[in-house]
Amino acid sequence: MQSYDVVIIGAGAAGMMCALETAKRARSVLILDHAAMPGEKIRISGGGRCNFTNIHASPKNFLSGNPHFCISALSRYTQRDFIALVERHRIGYHEKTLGQLFCDGSARQIIDMLVAEMRGRGVELALSTEVGDVRKTAEGFVLTLSTGTVTCQSLVVACGGKSIPKMGATGFGYELAERFGLAIVETRPALVPLTFDAKTLERLAPLAGNAVEAEVACGKTRFSEAMLFTHRGVSGPSILQISSYWREGDEIRMAMLPGVDVADLIRTAKRGNGRQAVQTVLANHLPKRLAQSIAERTGIDGNLADLSDAQTKTIAAAVNDWRIKPAGSEGYRTAEVTLGGVDTNGLDQKTMQAKSVPGLFFIGEVVDVTGWLGGYNFQWAWSSGWVAGQAA
Repeated sequence: MQSYDVVIIGAGAAGMMCALETAKRARSVLILDHAAMPGEKIRISGGGRCNFTNIHASPKNFLSGNPHFCISALSRYTQRDFIALVERHRIGYHEKTLGQLFCDGSARQIIDMLVAEMRGRGVELALSTEVGDVRKTAEGFVLTLSTGTVTCQSLVVACGGKSIPKMGATGFGYELAERFGLAIVETRPALVPLTFDAKTLERLAPLAGNAVEAEVACGKTRFSEAMLFTHRGVSGPSILQISSYWREGDEIRMAMLPGVDVADLIRTAKRGNGRQAVQTVLANHLPKRLAQSIAERTGIDGNLADLSDAQTKTIAAAVNDWRIKPAGSEGYRTAEVTLGGVDTNGLDQKTMQAKSVPGLFFIGEVVDVTGWLGGYNFQWAWSSGWVAGQAA
């Protein structure tokens, strides 16, 4: 039976960060994963270039039952700290929209960096390793693995959430938390495309593949980024963002020419050439098929000269106040992250340790802290992993 000071379940972003930080304190560390390679979510992220953090990351960019919980970790290990690590390894990167940072090359550079940091500090990496039973003892924990039995003083759970099951994602971290008496905040897919009912899809089918810069809102929350019509519903950054706030039965509101007074636009065009068709004017600012769809949806497709003021306002609302109730989402299959997770009320925000189980830590996506799209969830992984690495 092998013994370690610390065992970490999950060789993803949070787990590897925790491993290298824990090893800096001269602790013996085993990090294991049921996958054949470490950092699989890192590998596929950002179109293969890894959106590894966001220069604007702050607590306001995260959802949680306790919005204050993430403050300690994010302030103690910031995006600037991770950028410094990337720069020390001479990994080229660039900023895209809204402060998102991507590798110039491959996402594998981030994985290689973390693995090199771990190995340089003596961390033992065990892949293709399944975890069976986990028991608490007076000295720590006993884990029954597919490769044998190990013991440890501290156990860190960093095995993520349920998103993208084809990559091996499971609810094991939540099961483990419940086994030790910790509460779970209801989980659901987040940063996920939204779907429409069959009747709506039939009507909007011609729009599949069309994209616009849109402001999408749900309740008081709104995001302004690209929106894409799909064969199932809508996707794109603005939709993925709002999906974390949307619930079944809620409507979303879409402005497809945000900041534009569409009614005034139509009146100006009417004065210039009243013989133009409504959809012709709209097609000067929107994809042609979308302009046609709006005309069909409102039932207003005559010449501008024939439009009443009420009809003009109807068209303007169809463009910038389109209200629709999604039927659902594409689910964990395509969700980038899992909303909800281990209840933060049961964790120490300064260490990520379970308050009721000394030596047991939860970090990363398995915790009820979910970031916006754009590198925020990776920053939570780095920050929470770093914090646990100072205490495990």
